[in-house]
Formats: sequence, C-alpha cells, structure tokens
Amino acid sequence: MLLLGVIGIWISIYTGDLADGIVARQLCDPTILKDHENHAYTTAWIFTAALVLELLMRYIDIIKTRIVSVILVLLMLFGTGMLMYVGHLGAELVYQQAAGVNIPSGDCAEFE
Repeated sequence: MLLLGVIGIWISIYTGDLADGIVARQLCDPTILKDHENHAYTTAWIFTAALVLELLMRYIDIIKTRIVSVILVLLMLFGTGMLMYVGHLGAELVYQQAAGVNIPSGDCAEFE
C-alpha cells in the first residue's frame, strides 16, 4: 500500500504542476496555492523516505532494529498529518477561491 501511495502522490504532484498555470491566474490569494504545493512536495518526500526505509528494513537484516522501526512509524504519522494539511489547503483553494472550477456565465449560454 505504501508503494502505491508513493506512486500516487508523485502522480498527483505532476498533474498539480500541469494545472498550476491555469489555476494560479484565477485566484485572489495565490499564496495558499504555493503553500499547498510546497507542503505536497514535503509530504511526498516524507512518504518516499518511509518507503525506502521500509524496503531497507525488509531486505537488509542489519537495519531491522527497534529504533529504525520507531523512526518509520514517526515518519508515517508525520506524513499522515502533512497529507491531511495538504488536503485542507486544497479544499480551501476549491471552496473559498473556486480554484479549477468552471463557473458558467449568468445565462448558462455555454450549455445550450
């Protein structure tokens, strides 16, 4: 699951970078977008480090110590907290600033 999550977060960062130029022009406060992006990168690197540590523990016997296990758990907990904060920032962008939302015209002419 951790491997799929790490792959997923890097895909999310890639697609977020693709949408950045479009979304940034529509925002009243683009600093939230930058915070969202920076924290997303931090989250991705935390979970990537956790994945590497997990793989090292699995395949190298000398690394299987209690302290390494504690570090891995702390990385996962901190990464989960960061992921929740990144989601909160993303929700602020969408619900407070309509980031990436198609807002139809007043007469909805584009749907006819």
